[in-house]
Amino acid sequence: MKNILRLAPVGLVLVLTNCKSVNTNTMFYEDVKPEKISDQFKFTEGPSSDKEGNVYFTDQPNDKIYYWDWKTNKVVEFLNKTGRANGTHFDKDDNLITCSDDNGEIWKISKDKKVKVLLKGFEGKRLNGPNDVWNDEFGGMYFTDPLYKRDYWVDFKQEIPHKSLYYRSKDGNVTKIETFTQPNGIIGSEKFKKLYVSDIDAGKTYVYDILGEGKLSEKKLFCEMGSDGMTIDKHGNVYLTGKGVHVFNREGKKIYHIPIDEDWTANVTFGGKDHNVLFITASESVYTLPTKVKGVK
Repeated sequence: MKNILRLAPVGLVLVLTNCKSVNTNTMFYEDVKPEKISDQFKFTEGPSSDKEGNVYFTDQPNDKIYYWDWKTNKVVEFLNKTGRANGTHFDKDDNLITCSDDNGEIWKISKDKKVKVLLKGFEGKRLNGPNDVWNDEFGGMYFTDPLYKRDYWVDFKQEIPHKSLYYRSKDGNVTKIETFTQPNGIIGSEKFKKLYVSDIDAGKTYVYDILGEGKLSEKKLFCEMGSDGMTIDKHGNVYLTGKGVHVFNREGKKIYHIPIDEDWTANVTFGGKDHNVLFITASESVYTLPTKVKGVK
């Protein structure tokens, strides 16, 4: 979650933008608009789908995690006192991995709400505030560690001067991959062997080839847009957030825009029974949008 921006709201009209090689009629329903499911929150973030298609998400200012039950279309509180969880992602065992930045930690939370702190720091120093995480096929995880000073931090002293992308192996070893201006959203794909990282303050998103366990190619510029959160569909299209949801094809060309009538759209993922419903966290609200495409691992 970045600092909340105040942007002019826009109407809920789907806009086709700069589409040349992709037929977005095969991706989105022309007359279906995002549906607001709930607006009971202070700032929503970090959506991720479990194996059943239910989507878990955070309300960081209120220190809570909720989930959207696709069968009932209802939002249910899952956990209070989450370490100020922000970005999340499910691991192979359906445990929820959270960027809990109250003390600069990463947690593993089981479905029966047992908590294990996986990571507290790097080289003996407190992390700035883990923001977003993606678990890979090797049992490890990539995570971003920017710095957004929180008003709930007590006696915080920055111990790591850089803002970086890290990799934590399944054995618990942590490696710094690369430093950015302000790394934020992150998403990867086992199918496409790609990892996307947003440098939000630089207004750029980069892409890496995944070469092995904790091994990446040199980064390449994907597009001239930063993002608070991201997801990927089965075609390799990448969904970035900010002022609504922006869809880019695999070549980094913008092909679609989904406006959301909120100050800020923080994050997005695919959920539902068939993994074909976009679940969007936006300021005080959460939205769903049925699509013709599915998310990808």
